[in-house]
Amino acid sequence: MPFTSINVDPCITPNAPSHTHPTIGLIGMGAMGRMYAKCLHDAGWKKIHVCDLPSKYDELKNDYADSPNIVPMPDGHAVARSSDFMMYSVEAEFIEKVVAEYGPSTKMNAVVAGQTSVKAPEQAAFEKYLPSDAHIVSCHSLHGPTVSPVGQPLATHCPQVLIKHRASDDALTLVENLLRPLGSRFVYLSYKEHDLVTANTQAVTHAAFLSMGTAWASAQSYPWEQGLYVGGIETAKVNIALRIYSNAWHVYAGLAILNPSARVQIDQYAKSATELFKLMLQGGSGDEGEKRKFRERVEWGCNVVFAEGDSGKTRRGRKPILLSQELLDRFSLGQTTPPTPTCSSSTNGLGNNTSPPSKYRPNSHLSLLAMVDCWAHLGINPYHHLSLAATPIFRLFLGVAENLFLSPVLLDGAIHSALYDTWHRPDDLEFVVAARGWSQCVSFGSFEVYRRRFEETRAFFEQRFEEAGKLGSEMIKAIMESEMDEERETT
Repeated sequence: MPFTSINVDPCITPNAPSHTHPTIGLIGMGAMGRMYAKCLHDAGWKKIHVCDLPSKYDELKNDYADSPNIVPMPDGHAVARSSDFMMYSVEAEFIEKVVAEYGPSTKMNAVVAGQTSVKAPEQAAFEKYLPSDAHIVSCHSLHGPTVSPVGQPLATHCPQVLIKHRASDDALTLVENLLRPLGSRFVYLSYKEHDLVTANTQAVTHAAFLSMGTAWASAQSYPWEQGLYVGGIETAKVNIALRIYSNAWHVYAGLAILNPSARVQIDQYAKSATELFKLMLQGGSGDEGEKRKFRERVEWGCNVVFAEGDSGKTRRGRKPILLSQELLDRFSLGQTTPPTPTCSSSTNGLGNNTSPPSKYRPNSHLSLLAMVDCWAHLGINPYHHLSLAATPIFRLFLGVAENLFLSPVLLDGAIHSALYDTWHRPDDLEFVVAARGWSQCVSFGSFEVYRRRFEETRAFFEQRFEEAGKLGSEMIKAIMESEMDEERETT
């Protein structure tokens, strides 16, 4: 059917006279809603209407008392009927309820978007409750609220997904011009493509770090304070895990519970961690044949995901994401000290040291081995979506995996440690239990169970978030800047 005209000039810019600016509406003023309000305000847009729950109206008025271009409204009806472009920034769990309430009040010929992490429920809600004259151009910023793309070198690695679902070309152009000052890179997908891409780039990543955090909390241990998991790869794992737990639980729950592809991947991740751990134990106490089974399983995953060939073509010509473990050391929460030579570290299994102790104490890196094994079993090529719509955290974790799997010395050290060292096995056991627990939690489909599990772990790390958050942000920025420098050198 033909589309109606939108209400404003699609080529509008912040430099246009203020009376010609579109009214931008934001329903939902959580962390992401506030980030959008700030970014759009700083970009120069003059008419921004915002709302949250009616009970938070007075709080919003107080928060934005000194921002005349951001106008809190009593509820979503007031925002919906006044906005030429409106964005729902609410949790995926509640998107249908919120759109059912406020969708019918949408201004005629307005453009409507959603900022949910799972798009299938959003699509269904928009199609069911929005007026037929509303244009649907949805979006999704593939970064957390603490990573503002404005003015950051990181911006080229922070994709903004745009979904032209039921809209005119002018409606898409308007959304592009409204969001362009934020500095993100536009990626154009369908609703279905979005959910597949986000599952492939986020589901296993989140499962890994959620499991790490739960394992550390269950052991009542901050890993960087024990001197066992410090420096290099461990720095990235610790900082990213704490970064995830410092965010709100619902940021990750929607993807895990409402995206069917994500459920499959989280289940396989738990299976991979369990099977690899069993092979470690069997190999550690068994003969050479049992040890070979573990090594062959790890090397099979490495070959499927990283070897040159059909899948390798996607990374040919590009350098690994993480340049060096020394770069990561700059952002460590603990201090690296060389391990003391013992019969259970860097040995041939007979108590004889085969090499001097390195700066980084070898361990099994089970979380990374399981991630690559999971990708291999599901036939996921992590490079396929890397340049398309990868989050900063996904890029970093893939870089950590590259750092391990593309280094024969590091990978052999991890395999050797998994088979011969026993000091990390209690921690590996906690990790496997945590991974299986998260998989079971997701299978229940209960947001309340997910929330309780997440917040119990979060409470253990809460006092360390400020320190870890600062270092984590600096680490992401430094690594992305290094990668951008390399990309410029190869172009």
